[in-house]
Amino acid sequence: MSFSPRNESAFNDTKMRSGKVTPCSGMCSFCTAECVGTCEVGLAAILGKAAVYPTNTGNNQIASEKDNPIDYSIFNINGRCFGARGTEEDGDRATIFNVKLDRVIEGKNPVRLNVPLVLPAIIKLNWRDYFSAAAMAGTVCVIGEGSPSKDPHVEYRNGKIVRFEMLKEMLDAFNRYDRGYGQIVLQCNVEDDAQGLAEYAITQCGAGAVEIKFGQSAKGTQPAVRLPSLEKAMAQKKNGLLVHPDPEDPAVAEAAKRGACPVFWSYNRLPMWTEESLTRRVRELRELGARNVYFKMAGYDRRDIERVLRIASSAEADMVTFDGAGGGSGYSPNRMMNEWGLPAVCIENAVVGVCRQLESEGKYIPFVTITGGFSGEDQVFKALAIGAPYVKAVGLCRAAMAAAMVGDQVGRSLEEGSVPKHLQRFGGTREELFLELGELRGLYGEAADRIPPGAVGAYSYLKKIAFGLQHFAALNRKFDIGLLGPEDLIPLTEEARRLLRGTWFEP
Repeated sequence: MSFSPRNESAFNDTKMRSGKVTPCSGMCSFCTAECVGTCEVGLAAILGKAAVYPTNTGNNQIASEKDNPIDYSIFNINGRCFGARGTEEDGDRATIFNVKLDRVIEGKNPVRLNVPLVLPAIIKLNWRDYFSAAAMAGTVCVIGEGSPSKDPHVEYRNGKIVRFEMLKEMLDAFNRYDRGYGQIVLQCNVEDDAQGLAEYAITQCGAGAVEIKFGQSAKGTQPAVRLPSLEKAMAQKKNGLLVHPDPEDPAVAEAAKRGACPVFWSYNRLPMWTEESLTRRVRELRELGARNVYFKMAGYDRRDIERVLRIASSAEADMVTFDGAGGGSGYSPNRMMNEWGLPAVCIENAVVGVCRQLESEGKYIPFVTITGGFSGEDQVFKALAIGAPYVKAVGLCRAAMAAAMVGDQVGRSLEEGSVPKHLQRFGGTREELFLELGELRGLYGEAADRIPPGAVGAYSYLKKIAFGLQHFAALNRKFDIGLLGPEDLIPLTEEARRLLRGTWFEP
């Protein structure tokens, strides 16, 4: 058997000609000379290097198609029928409604979270409603890397950002609904940092928090973006990006005019951080006025995970988010999304071990969030339990964005006087369909009726996750989410037992 997908993908609408496939290659077992090439091999025969990346980008989200043999499904959730922890042993008080979900990102400037959830970095699709829902739910959200590219009017001078008006819209999407919980954070990759994005955001736009990104998370390496023309290649190089081949080389420019030049690609540089440079950068950001500084890390080598946590400890970074699933905006290589990196549950195993060691050394331990492929409250519960007491929140990116897009589409349908057929049994008005509107009116008064339906949709989804968490916690007689631990999980496989014992990485 093979855990890897066949030689077909939704990333590029490729399909197998035959139903019979060779598991090791993923190719049709019977390959015929009459085939026009509907699989990924056939697509590569036409597009060459471009077939490394998805062809279906735009208004889409993309995630790994690999059926990993290890994930949170190898655990069941435990349950108990005696006592109560975190509240009185009183049936009137020990209810799902009284399970505490709030957390605090402690540090120089504490940030209160109303729920143990975070909306990780994104800056495409329905980002306005995604950020607004985070403020309404009372949690952290992150503006994704490369955000200046979303503003057609962004201006640079000598490779530095001098005008980026859209950033104010991004920040305001959260700030207009801010009720004292959570925070909107600006993520910076190495190119953003070199272009002075953080400096501009803090000093010109009032941004209060910055997230430093290690590598490209789901991508593993930096993305290469195909450029359509010599003119675009020249403009990108002028803005400080690496462009291959060099459009300023006269021979390359001449070849391009004759149609005899390879395709131009812009490429984000690999970050070359060190302990010294990262610690210095964190200090610089705080001196500029950043209230909080966060790190974003992925499933890199276990030694890199430890190194990042140790740097975060010495630099007193407020939070480190670890991303364990392939996917993202569509600039990740197809096979890298499927075949690279540690699954989230294995990252947690490594993170817990490092945090225990830091604790034994008397070192500061940052707030840790795990993300990557979560969509249900059962998965969130399992991640909080296996990562306890160090993993204190779970990131919900693709699912929360999907809810924002669904809410927006249903809102549009209502404006047009129609209701999607599958929802008609629930009602035909905004009030009948969006059941959390009453709660939002309690928070925002009459202004709640002007909240975009996409934001209501994402908020409603987060409330579902929170309510489901309360059920699972009460099932274990724990009425504070901070009391969860590995004892609240039941291992279903030997791998699961090793993960619970913290021995998965041992031979």
